[in-house]
Amino acid sequence: METKILNITILVSLILTVIIIYFFVSIIRYHRRYMRLQREKIFAEITIRENERKRIANDLHDSLGPLLSAVKLNIGSVDVEAPSDREVLDKTGGYLDEIIGSMRRISHDLLPNTLERKGLLEAIREFINQVNTRQSVSIQLYIVKEFKIPKEKEIHVFRMIQEIVHNTIKHSHAKTLQIGFSEEGGSLLCLTRDDGNGFDKEKVLAGSNGLGLRSLESRCEILNGILTLDSAPGSGTNYFIKIPV
Repeated sequence: METKILNITILVSLILTVIIIYFFVSIIRYHRRYMRLQREKIFAEITIRENERKRIANDLHDSLGPLLSAVKLNIGSVDVEAPSDREVLDKTGGYLDEIIGSMRRISHDLLPNTLERKGLLEAIREFINQVNTRQSVSIQLYIVKEFKIPKEKEIHVFRMIQEIVHNTIKHSHAKTLQIGFSEEGGSLLCLTRDDGNGFDKEKVLAGSNGLGLRSLESRCEILNGILTLDSAPGSGTNYFIKIPV
């Protein structure tokens, strides 16, 4: 009788064990499938966004730019006798120059031509040089070790650097921002440090200001990378990015 009870107990335990194992395996499979679908959704959204940026940049460069240049040329060819009229036309030409310059900067931010022609490092160098001439923050770029990554990954890394720089300018009020790149063990490493105000990560993610940070996390995720953020009020902000290449 005792042997029979023992056998039944063992059998029930085995059945329960199998059920529990099946339950956990199902949860793990569901979680992996959910994460894969999320990654595919994020990738699709970012791809749509990049295609839209490319379309707008091409429209600005190929359509609006030549049209504004033609308008300026026509204004410059107008003959006027009154000095006041000539002054108005000269001012209008100056305004058009400012508009054309702003349009070119916007077009470049939307789609950096250097990225297509010369690659990621040159595009980042050009972007940082432009920011240094227009903003009070001093950005220093360090290349510890040269690296090369697949072409399809370059735009995402470039956008991440853009986002970090824009966040630093807009929110941190930093005087300096250091950006370092290296390659180690088949992975691209990027470390950024600023001496700004810092922030509370949880509070930022909970509000509208966290959109930029979520964009960084999304791009890093679709590259199968790792993003680590270290920041606190009054302590500056450090980002560490590791992406397999």
